[in-house]
Amino acid sequence: MDYGIAFPSYIDAWRDVAAAEAAGFTHAWFFDSQLIYSDVYATMALAAQHSSRITLGTLVAIPSNRIPAVTASAIATINYLAPGRVILGLGTGNTGRNTMGLPAVPVAEFREYTQQVRGLLRGDEVLIREGERERWIRLLHPDRGGFINIDDAIPVYLAANGPKALAATGELADGWVRNAFTPQLASGFEAIRAAAAAAGRPTDKPYTVGLTSGCVLRDGESLTSPRVIERVGPVVIGGLHGIWELHYGPGANMGLQDPDAAAAYHRYIEEYGDARGSKPDRRYLDVHTGYGVFLKPQEDQFIDETTVAGTLTGTPAQIIERLEQLEAAGIDNIAIVCTDADGARDLVADFGQEIIAKRSRT
Repeated sequence: MDYGIAFPSYIDAWRDVAAAEAAGFTHAWFFDSQLIYSDVYATMALAAQHSSRITLGTLVAIPSNRIPAVTASAIATINYLAPGRVILGLGTGNTGRNTMGLPAVPVAEFREYTQQVRGLLRGDEVLIREGERERWIRLLHPDRGGFINIDDAIPVYLAANGPKALAATGELADGWVRNAFTPQLASGFEAIRAAAAAAGRPTDKPYTVGLTSGCVLRDGESLTSPRVIERVGPVVIGGLHGIWELHYGPGANMGLQDPDAAAAYHRYIEEYGDARGSKPDRRYLDVHTGYGVFLKPQEDQFIDETTVAGTLTGTPAQIIERLEQLEAAGIDNIAIVCTDADGARDLVADFGQEIIAKRSRT
């Protein structure tokens, strides 16, 4: 199994990427969410400059944030700085869309965008549209030094949950990104395999990245100890944000449905927003404040042993056992989310010493 650390792209993450590389992590992943984090490609550029082995990838870049040519140029620029150790992960949009009060990108647009970016990264000419205009474009200077690198292949992974996105993964992608602990792993593999076969592509199981948060318990800690809640709480609560979005917001494409949880969180966010003097028509801004980084006041009331148990949190022995189960189920890369620089340092130190080093010796 490969080990990844996933960053809510903060510009100084390069320091923690270098530490993760030294600790045995194989991948560093970076979120693309323009209203809550630093720019993903600026963050990756610094990480590329301060690392030599670790693979760098977007997890995931959102099509509506940049036209295809900009995304292709951006990731090919990172590939110039880190030749052959770059992955482009694409998704229809969670916080990259919902923080602006917008729903996920329709899968039909997502498919076309993926095809266009893949074509540009192969050096092909691709057709783009702007209103009624259609134009052919390509990256014009791939063979001149100092700009981009598309000689070293850049794999494209897709984040997918629903049947249409899974089909796009089978037809177009080099890998699959998903939540590590959602139960539909086997059916997802089958949907991807069927779509790949229909497209005349190889039907081998795709390289699969499982996203989760996690914390190695220290002596005397439980699943609800303060340090544990600080480390995994901001990520765990993101699932509840997604449930709220489905029932009260633009509709997150995360396959999450729980009207009771949505109603409870809505009552909380109304009180939180009213206390701050924010406007009711902008509650989605209140919901996503702190996403993946910190908990809002009293937001910890929605986190308990059950929700924390749904992450990669436990004693070293418990985590190793769960990793073995995930690996047997088909997860090839576990991407563990940190919340900030302090969380990254904890994650690198504890997982590096207690998990990666121990598993590598077995």
